[in-house]
Amino acid sequence: MNVLVIGGGNMGMTYAEAIAKSNFLTSGSLMIFDKSEEKQAELRASNLFVVHAQLNTCLPAADVVLIAVKPIHASGLMAEMKPMVSAGQLFVSIMAGVTIDTIKQGLGIGKVVRAMPNLPALVGLGMTSFTASEQVSRLELAAVERLLDTTGRSINLSSESEIDASTGISGSGPAYIFYFMQALMDAALKMGFHEENARLLVGQTFAGAVELFNSSDLSPEAWMAKVASKGGTTRAALDSMDDNNVNALIQEAAYAAFRRAEELGKQTGGKEAVHA
Repeated sequence: MNVLVIGGGNMGMTYAEAIAKSNFLTSGSLMIFDKSEEKQAELRASNLFVVHAQLNTCLPAADVVLIAVKPIHASGLMAEMKPMVSAGQLFVSIMAGVTIDTIKQGLGIGKVVRAMPNLPALVGLGMTSFTASEQVSRLELAAVERLLDTTGRSINLSSESEIDASTGISGSGPAYIFYFMQALMDAALKMGFHEENARLLVGQTFAGAVELFNSSDLSPEAWMAKVASKGGTTRAALDSMDDNNVNALIQEAAYAAFRRAEELGKQTGGKEAVHA
């Protein structure tokens, strides 16, 4: 199987490197295309994949094409690609807000997978949700899942509506975590900690809590109960959050991202779409 990654930016490079290091493909079967000569030189320096400066030298030979460009470039890119594609090729898009129908119409093909990765893919801990058009076979879906799993974990969803919903949870989710971390770091600084110590306190606390959550089937509420005791310090903090409706506000934030994802998907060709 020949795989082509279109776009050598953060996510394109992340997937290309992860796929190359996974030994999922044989040597020479992973290609990457980027128009920037500077980026091409950077990609060649890695010696992990075959770098192409022209689409016509790589696109016709690809079995699977991973499109990893900014959504604003979707329309122009697909117009350039259309004369070179064939019905048997499978296209995987990580362009936020660009729907499967937009890609099918833009390329004149049927096999499309729409995926929503998130930023932790950069360190191999990504969460990617994906869904596919009816023309994609189970065997092809399995291959796509293996490719996406090279950057962490993936989940096959039944509809694009669920992709939009996952944007509000996992796609945008890392920013919510960073928001909470920043608030705790700000609090630590106000308490008198130096920035280096505040960063360590917050970072290790989050890492430990996530590891505990992933190591068992206990719910977050159950873990909170293990930390908090009646009349204690943790209970005081949790009561303060409840009094200020923090839980409801976080849920509303996630729904705001979900609604925005739906809006972007309805815009013509995803031209105004932005990354999650």
